[in-house]
Amino acid sequence: MKLTIAWLHPDLMSTYGDRGNIICIEKRCQWRGIAATVMPVTLETHLSALSTSDLIFMGGAQDRQQKLAGPDFLKNKGPVVKKMVEKGIPALFVCAAYQFVGHYYKPYQGDPIPGVGIFDLYTEHPGDQAKRLIGNVVAELISHQLSAISYQQKTIVGFENHGGRTYLNTNSKSQTSTTKPFAKVIKGFGNNGEDGYEGAVYKNAIGSYFHGPLLPKNPHLADWLIQKALEVKYNTNVHFRSLDDSIENKAHGFIVKKYGSQKIDTFRN
Repeated sequence: MKLTIAWLHPDLMSTYGDRGNIICIEKRCQWRGIAATVMPVTLETHLSALSTSDLIFMGGAQDRQQKLAGPDFLKNKGPVVKKMVEKGIPALFVCAAYQFVGHYYKPYQGDPIPGVGIFDLYTEHPGDQAKRLIGNVVAELISHQLSAISYQQKTIVGFENHGGRTYLNTNSKSQTSTTKPFAKVIKGFGNNGEDGYEGAVYKNAIGSYFHGPLLPKNPHLADWLIQKALEVKYNTNVHFRSLDDSIENKAHGFIVKKYGSQKIDTFRN
């Protein structure tokens, strides 16, 4: 089996170790004998190359890099990515990329910046005096997602650093939206520090504020993305043999125990 991974704007959108997500996917494919090719998608990449990929990743960036990547993504790459997600191609969007794939981002100064509308959500910055949402995060995957997303673990861990507050429309004016929250925050802020949710899920696409990077700390999520990519490409069910994730699980468990174990018990009860 073979996979082509589209890495959107690796030269502009890759802060806080986000490239580790690509390394993680490559290695976990390699360990299972899956030939994985990473295709950097830059400002110059032709759209036809992007449309042939099997899995999509886009990371975060600072304001300057966002301003460079944003117009290209909105006008060129984003509409192609939207069509791919609608067809079930799995994707992971982190932080600024997560904001790009909503309806809009409203900075604390200036007009709202349109998004490509893959997810039914929007992001607003409350102002230059507002507290930045930063720190380690522990979250528990929401039960209604588990019927569609099968995980070996019920928690995800990561690091967030964002000023914008993201709101899923399912929590306000659109009760029928197919965009759902990804996880329930146990420690940290998540989407907005108010409603207790982290990230979003739409079809096989996931948006999250977790840097750190996300996938090496949560190998069960990496495997899910790889599995879905193979199932969509080859139109068949895929079952993986287990890998030795003892080190990864210890690292994951350390963060859960340090920041959220007591609250997890409370949340489950």
